[in-house]
Amino acid sequence: MLIIQCPVCGAEGDETDFHCGGQAHIARPATSDPDNIADGEQRDYLFMRFNPKGLHFERWRCDRGCGKWFHAARDTMSLDFKAYYGITDLPPAEVMKQATGQWADFFKQATATRPAAKKTAAKKTVAKKSAGRKAAPAKAKKS
Repeated sequence: MLIIQCPVCGAEGDETDFHCGGQAHIARPATSDPDNIADGEQRDYLFMRFNPKGLHFERWRCDRGCGKWFHAARDTMSLDFKAYYGITDLPPAEVMKQATGQWADFFKQATATRPAAKKTAAKKTVAKKSAGRKAAPAKAKKS
């Protein structure tokens, strides 16, 4: 029995409380241009998946909690979950370092393109937070 914890709402339960959505981090062709999907693209999306022995990355849905999708890193040999993370996020760095084969190649490429986007997003977040803050009133010093 697999025990899973949702990173969104914190619900924990066995695999019957969740729904496995297959391999994580795959391009879903219908989301970008649904009218112009080639047969080969649709075939690959539906049927071609990594099937590694060892660390694997999967999509899961919290059925009995918040209903949100999330990603999980799971060892297919021991069935242990190594990490849970958001649906638009990459796994923690220490888990990505453990990835081998096609997953290692995928994460090298993904991290090469993401750092600039993360820095920009972080700057925007800081700017929004500081813009929304009001200056605290100065406290009078006691003499």
